[in-house]
Amino acid sequence: MIGDFIKKKTHFKKKRRKGSKLDSEEYIDLTHLAEEKEGIEADTLIKIAEVHRYEDVREITEEVYDGNILLVDIEAIAGNEEVMTRIQNELKAVASDVSGDIAGIGNKYIAVTPSDIGIDRNKIKPF
Repeated sequence: MIGDFIKKKTHFKKKRRKGSKLDSEEYIDLTHLAEEKEGIEADTLIKIAEVHRYEDVREITEEVYDGNILLVDIEAIAGNEEVMTRIQNELKAVASDVSGDIAGIGNKYIAVTPSDIGIDRNKIKPF
């Protein structure tokens, strides 16, 4: 997906002057950025999790206790209000336990952060 966009390279052309030709060496090749990196060295990571049932929450919340930011995809359970409420309450308790923060991102995600990392609820509007 990303690689297909990057391989086209036409989006990264240098501006042409009249009468000049572009060599293939004038393109910016970003394919190396699309590779997955293992063993990322960072104090805090953003971990993405997907929940399908309430029991999944216990496995994923350990990440917040370890100091990572958790982005939970709740789309699979969006239609089940009872499970949604239980999962939200559990995630709120985890955020409270670690003195962190929790916020919904649209209807599809919930973000949970450890202590010293807050969530700004204002959208950045570039216009």
